[in-house]
Amino acid sequence: MTLQRWLARIDDGAILRAAFYVMLAGTLSVLALDYRELTAADASVVPAPVLPLAPLWDPDHPMTPGPRLTTDPATLEAPLAVTLGAGGVLDLTGTIDIGAAKRVAAEIDAHGEYIRSVALDSPGGSVDDALAIGQLIRDHRFSTSVAAGALCASSCPLLLAGGVERHAEQGAAVGVHQVYAAVLADTVGTRRLSPDQAMGEAQAITARIGRYLTGMGVDPALWLKAMETPPTDLAYLTPAEMYQFRLITSLNK
Repeated sequence: MTLQRWLARIDDGAILRAAFYVMLAGTLSVLALDYRELTAADASVVPAPVLPLAPLWDPDHPMTPGPRLTTDPATLEAPLAVTLGAGGVLDLTGTIDIGAAKRVAAEIDAHGEYIRSVALDSPGGSVDDALAIGQLIRDHRFSTSVAAGALCASSCPLLLAGGVERHAEQGAAVGVHQVYAAVLADTVGTRRLSPDQAMGEAQAITARIGRYLTGMGVDPALWLKAMETPPTDLAYLTPAEMYQFRLITSLNK
C-alpha cells in the first residue's frame, strides 16, 4: 500500500487529535526543562496542584488587559459562596477553595429540582474541586453562564465547560493560565516529591483536564493556551476564541 493511500484512510479527526497530543507533549517538555532548572537535585516539598487564586502582579511583566470587572475583589478572594437565587439560578461566587465541591453537591442535593442554571464569578482555585463541580453541573444537565463584568479565570473555565449550554455576555472576563502549585497554609498537606515525581503529577493532571474537556465537548486545545500562559498572567479569551474552543455555545449582549 502506498503512503498516499495509507494517509487517505486515516480519519481527519485522528490526525487532529494526534497533532494536538504532539503539541501537548512538546509544551510539557518545555515546562519540564523550566521546572528542572528551578528545582534542586534533592527532593523538595511540593503541595497538591492548584491554580492561582488570582494572577500575581509583576511590574516587569504586567498582566494582559482584560474586560472591566465589576465584582468587589474581596468577594472574589473569599471562599466560594453557593447561593440559589431567583429563577433557579445557582450563583457560584468567589475562590474555588478545597472542599467547595462538597458544598455545591450539598446544595444540589437539597434544592436540585429548583436549579436551572449556574452563574459563575470566580478567579479559580482548586483543580480537583473545579473538575468535580463541572462534572456535577453536567450530570444534572444545568447550563452555565458568565455575566458582563464577572470573572471566570484559572480553573473556573472548567466549571463553565460543564454546562450543557454555555453562555457568556459581552464584557465577561474569561481567562486561563498554567497550573501553579500554591501553598495554602493549614489547608493543603505537603509531601516530599522529586522533580520527576512533581513533573509526573503535573502531566497527570494535564491529562485529566484534557479528558474532561473532551468529554464535555470542549476542544482540549484550550488547555494548550493555558499552558503557554505564565501563572503571573491571564490569557483572556476573545468571543471568537471561546467559540473556537467550543467553550461557549452562545454570546449574549
